[in-house]
Amino acid sequence: MPLFHRANLILPGLALTSAVALFAYAGERVEIGILGGKWIESLVLAIALGIVVCTIKPLKPALRPGIDFSAKILLEIAIVLLGASISLSAISGAGVWLIGGIAVVVVLSIAATYTIGRLLGLPPKLATLIACGNSICGNSAIVAVAPVIEAGSEEIAAALAFTAVLGIAAVFLLPLLYFHAGMSVPQYGVLAGLTVYAVPQVLAATAPVSILAVQTGTLVKLVRVLMLGPVIFLLGVITKTETAGADSRTGRRHSLVPWFICGFLGLMALRSFGLIPDGLVAPMALISNILTVIAMAALGLSVNIRSVAHAGGRVITAATLSLLTLGVISYGLIAILQIQ
Repeated sequence: MPLFHRANLILPGLALTSAVALFAYAGERVEIGILGGKWIESLVLAIALGIVVCTIKPLKPALRPGIDFSAKILLEIAIVLLGASISLSAISGAGVWLIGGIAVVVVLSIAATYTIGRLLGLPPKLATLIACGNSICGNSAIVAVAPVIEAGSEEIAAALAFTAVLGIAAVFLLPLLYFHAGMSVPQYGVLAGLTVYAVPQVLAATAPVSILAVQTGTLVKLVRVLMLGPVIFLLGVITKTETAGADSRTGRRHSLVPWFICGFLGLMALRSFGLIPDGLVAPMALISNILTVIAMAALGLSVNIRSVAHAGGRVITAATLSLLTLGVISYGLIAILQIQ
């Protein structure tokens, strides 16, 4: 298909997803102005607005190519650029035992959450999204893992929506735990870094305690974020191996690891070795965020609201049990490492 003709097919849907994303950014700015912070991120707002638009009026078939392009290609590019914001050197002061312990906590939490989700009757892909979101870095992990395991729009929307609500609840509840459970500041910082989803949320949860809690929580959180690379790599290998096995009789060929995972790991390595100038890191992160929000708008425009609502009770139960399990495992690590 000629490039010009393909661009004409994509532009209408791309314009719609971009418009929804723009409204999501505007909503986030209103949040900041009224509440003093972005409690619901623009990518969650983009999905919600997309669902509303799709529910109010059925979309024309001509919009579908651009929506599909936004949901797949733009999201994959965003994941590649996300790699530039992760540097191994950022966690050099954490200590080998703490780093190893955090890795074990993430692995155990993913396994436990996946099991909980499956026992509650969630589909495997939705259970995987919730497991990775709760165990690694919330929305960013869900968005990065979704194309790797080829999750559907409804599954992504459900995981993002209910995980976002739980993430906000954790920010409010964790400081109460510190003030009433007799924890030391370092212990609380480690717990917050292991259980809260996003770095800004870690700051919000630890700032009421002390600057040491902020520093400890942020450091632990950065180590946890680094687990995203190995996890999506392994999930990519597992998914492609299963797909290749299922299609072996058709003669179709599959790359073992999706291209965007290689790109993500490549940029993470370049950042870690100091080969990406510091001046480029912030613009790349901004572009990644913009593309992600546009992709989330596209996913919202592809969602059947009834499917999300149907899974709501089981998803919030799975996410809540997952967070509680993560808290128990984190307490175990604090005790084993004898953090005082």
